[in-house]
Amino acid sequence: MAQAQPSFAQDLAWRLEALGVDLLTGLARAFPIDLVSDFGAWLFQRLGPLTGAHRVAETNLRVVFPDASDAEIEALLKEQWAHAGRWAVEFPVLDRIIADPGRVEVVGAERLAEIAVSRTPVVFISGHFSSFEIMPAAIIHAGITCQITYRAANNPYVDDRFKKSRWRYGVRLFAPKGGDGARELLEAMGRGESVALMNDQKFNGGVAAPLFGVMAHTAPGPSRLALRFGAVLQPMSVQRKDKARFRVVVHDPIPLERTGDRAADIEAGVRKVNAFIEARVRERPAEWFWVHKRWPNELYRKGRA
Repeated sequence: MAQAQPSFAQDLAWRLEALGVDLLTGLARAFPIDLVSDFGAWLFQRLGPLTGAHRVAETNLRVVFPDASDAEIEALLKEQWAHAGRWAVEFPVLDRIIADPGRVEVVGAERLAEIAVSRTPVVFISGHFSSFEIMPAAIIHAGITCQITYRAANNPYVDDRFKKSRWRYGVRLFAPKGGDGARELLEAMGRGESVALMNDQKFNGGVAAPLFGVMAHTAPGPSRLALRFGAVLQPMSVQRKDKARFRVVVHDPIPLERTGDRAADIEAGVRKVNAFIEARVRERPAEWFWVHKRWPNELYRKGRA
C-alpha cells in the first residue's frame, strides 16, 4: 500500500524541525566534546523536570526502588536527566567520540573478535544504557556483519539526518522495525549475519514476564530468532566513565533452552533477557533511559510504584 503524502503544512513543519536539528548539530560540532556533554547535562537537568516525561521517570524509579526515600528518588531523577542530556547532545559528535581511542574502552573485545572470525551469527541484545549508540559502532568496527535495528523518526527528514550521523561512525546496516524489518532480520540470519536489537522497551502483544517484580510485555523477537537459528543471545551494555568517555561491555552469552516446547522456550529466553536488564539497571541506575513507559498503562495512570 502506497504511503499517503503529507499535507503542505505537515511537510513544512517537518522541514522546519529538520532545520532545527541541523542548527543544533552545527553548534554541537563547533565546540569541544566534553563541553558539549556538560551542556547537555546542565540543560536537561533544568528542562526535564518541566516535562511529562519527568512523571514517567519518577513512576519507573518507584517501581524499581520501592523502598527508596523521596530524597533518594529526587537525587536519581536529577542524575538520570543529566545522563539523558549528555546522550542527546553527544549524538551529533558520536563519530568524534568513537574515533578517539581514549574515549571508548571495550571490555570483552576478544568475544567480538571471536564472533567476527567464526562468522557464526549471534543475536546481540541490550537496553538503553548510557550512550547506547556506541554499541553498534563497536560491533561493526570489530568486523562483524550485523543488521542493526532502529526505530525510525516520524519526521522523514530528521530520520535521514540520523542515518547520516550514524554513517559517519561506520554504522550503515539498518533493518527498520515492523513487518519489513522482521523479514530483513530473518533473511540476514539465513545468510549467516548477526542481528542487534534493543530489548528493554514495552512491546504490546509481547511475552508477559517479570521485570523488577512487575509483569512487563517484552518483545520475544530476539529469543525467537536465536532459537530458530541455533544462535545465542549476546548481551552488551555501555557505561559512562566520565563526561564523554565510555566503557562498552561484552557480557557472557545467554544460552537458551531448547526443550521442544517452542512457546515455553521463548518465554524462558524473555525472562533471561529481563533478568539481564534488571542486573544492569541495578548496577548503574542513573544511566538507564527512565522516560519510557515500560510497564502497563494502568501503573502510570495511578502514578504509583
